[in-house]
Amino acid sequence: MTHSQTETERVTVDHRRSRRERQARHIADAAGGGLKSLILKIALIAIVDAIAVYAVFVLISFEEWGVVAVVVAVAAVVNWIYFSRRALPAKYLAPGVIFLALFQVFVLLYTGYIGFTNYGTGHNGNKDQAVSSLLASSLERVPESPAYPVTIVESDGEIGLLITDPDGIAFLGTADDPAEIVRDAVFDGNRAVEAPGWRTLQFADVLQRQSEVQALAVPFSDDPSDGAFRTPDGSSAYRYTSTLDYDTATGDLTDTASGVVYRDVGTGAFTSDSGQELKPGWRVTVGFDNFAKAVTDERLAGPLVYVTLWTFAFAIITVAATFFLGLFLAIVFNSKRMKGRHLYRALLILPYAVPSFLSALVWAGMMNQSFGFLNQVLFGGADIPWLTDPVMAKVSVLIVNIWLGFPYMFLVCTGALQSIPDELQEAATVDGAKPWAVFRLIKLPLLLVSIAPLLIASFAFNFNNFNVVYMLTDGGPRDSNAPIPVGHTDILISMVYKVAFTGQTRDFGLASAYTIIIFFVVAVISIVAFRRTKSLEELNG
Repeated sequence: MTHSQTETERVTVDHRRSRRERQARHIADAAGGGLKSLILKIALIAIVDAIAVYAVFVLISFEEWGVVAVVVAVAAVVNWIYFSRRALPAKYLAPGVIFLALFQVFVLLYTGYIGFTNYGTGHNGNKDQAVSSLLASSLERVPESPAYPVTIVESDGEIGLLITDPDGIAFLGTADDPAEIVRDAVFDGNRAVEAPGWRTLQFADVLQRQSEVQALAVPFSDDPSDGAFRTPDGSSAYRYTSTLDYDTATGDLTDTASGVVYRDVGTGAFTSDSGQELKPGWRVTVGFDNFAKAVTDERLAGPLVYVTLWTFAFAIITVAATFFLGLFLAIVFNSKRMKGRHLYRALLILPYAVPSFLSALVWAGMMNQSFGFLNQVLFGGADIPWLTDPVMAKVSVLIVNIWLGFPYMFLVCTGALQSIPDELQEAATVDGAKPWAVFRLIKLPLLLVSIAPLLIASFAFNFNNFNVVYMLTDGGPRDSNAPIPVGHTDILISMVYKVAFTGQTRDFGLASAYTIIIFFVVAVISIVAFRRTKSLEELNG
């Protein structure tokens, strides 16, 4: 190759590189848009920054410094990406990554964190909040407390007390803010009746909010030990002090009436030497206690065992029934001898097209024991307890779930059958194979190659199929012997929901521990099943 040819090729390569660079700059300029696009981008970034600033202030009030740092860092990165001309790919990837982190990664991490705490009823806040709540809940009226003329005021839905002391000085406070002097108050005789920025409630308004007014306790000062103002009638307030005395030096609470001392022993509640706890407590890390309680607590062991067995039975029966029913229908309507098969296929998809929670509600009405369609029409006025008998309720849940699931399997199996070459069946028929042998030895193995991963995914879905159980039976009928609000048709995920959100005692830590256990159970089953399905891949060789 001559020197001139080499030089020509080099010039050609440089020319092509220069042209690609110009095209890339053109694409970047086009993506940047004009003035309108710039204004829109600035407006959207301003909204994001405003949300970030608001979140920072809220998180600071809860002293969540780690989350504050994450919010600030994410906001800074977003601003850099969308105001930089060099981060073109990131402009398209950033929204998806942020939403993935917010609605998937964060939820998983936070659930894992809660599983290692005692978060739940009586353990919702921090220690300072628990101290304030305990002192406020044990208030008793000071015997020699004078009557303070009071006016009920309201601002942005929050009520407060406008108090006048014996010296004629007006004070105003709320449940969260101690009483402070109001210098521009309006007086009517010896009673302050108006305060700047607050609306005075009339007598009729006070009557409507009487329970809220009577429960209101306005702190006397920043020190909870100084007591609070309360009004029994909305016209006069009295000073109340707590029967509990909090020692800031030792961190102990002392009952002034009995002399019992309650200490912080690390369990998230003030505990006496005899083991008595004061509620509310506060949230602390408890390690693996929730996981140990989930599998070893004798009160929970019984419900956990039969709910787990029913969950596996529910998922396995549903997957098997929907698969074989869907496969049978796919074979029937895949036959060219079937007339009107396109219409039948469209009709079979209808259950899949309707949202599952709506279908479950419709089925719940049809299965009503007294006036449901099934009993009154199909069974001639029979009294079948579809949803109230433990066994029949399980059968009902399976029927509805199979009804909702078979169209999906029908569609998948139809597509898989149509992808199998006709030459294989013709060759087997020529060799003398019967139709059943052709299906069992050729079609079914080839079908499972593509269907097996979907069966695993269907099992994982039905293992956590909350909608059908909740909408159809709400987990009922209720098991009256269980210490937690669990029923005979509850699966693990609905039991977790009830542990976390129903009943008088809500244990978010225990519910999160159950959730993590369910995650690992499904993950292990899925991993084992996927490894087993690899043996089917040899059929594609």
